[in-house]
Amino acid sequence: MWQLDSPTLITILTILASSIGIILGCIVPALMEGKAVQKALDGITRQPDAADDLRTTLLISMALLESTAIYVLLVILVLLFANPLLDRFFG
Repeated sequence: MWQLDSPTLITILTILASSIGIILGCIVPALMEGKAVQKALDGITRQPDAADDLRTTLLISMALLESTAIYVLLVILVLLFANPLLDRFFG
């Protein structure tokens, strides 16, 4: 069995956690955006007069859902390129 020093082990674990985080952080908002579009289209087909209000609400909710994925990407990039764990434990 090969031995790893502590900084290398933390880097590998950070990369694995970042990979899982970016997968979940992109899939969940994408599914919720699809669900929001589906519900908005159902509402527009039932009440075409309310299409403008539904479209406005849909665009605002889509922006909020997409910001979640952007925040996940920001956290993942910080973990990958400016790993605070290495400085904290091995500074």
